[in-house]
Amino acid sequence: MRVLIVNGPNLNLLGTRQPDVYGSETLADVENLCRAHAPNATLTFVQSNHEGAMIDAIHLARSTQDGIIINAGAYTHTSIALRDAISSVELPCVEVHLSNIHARETFRHHSYLAPVSLGQIAGFGTQSYTLALDALQAHLDKLQ
Repeated sequence: MRVLIVNGPNLNLLGTRQPDVYGSETLADVENLCRAHAPNATLTFVQSNHEGAMIDAIHLARSTQDGIIINAGAYTHTSIALRDAISSVELPCVEVHLSNIHARETFRHHSYLAPVSLGQIAGFGTQSYTLALDALQAHLDKLQ
């Protein structure tokens, strides 16, 4: 399984930004957790605070990856462009969030990405990523 894991704005500050909401683990910790959880997978990690860079990474995934896991951060609630990119590459995608976005501010309840994703995993901290890896692997296994 070849997976692009995209992390959006402010996730570079993970571990220091609002640890009461997002936890104390860093983005490097998330990457290590994912690699340990799926040692036979080829995982490519991209983090950007720039929407266009995230879109470029998604476009490149079309010919190099089997699926995408995305934590688009605040772009989840604002970016039709990211939604269109995910839809355009025709790869299975799982949306993840560290916090339970549905238990937070009302503006975080809507996701532009959910309708073009296999599913959404939210509220389990860094475990959201390993749950997404499992869900993506199960989906890919069903296709074979």
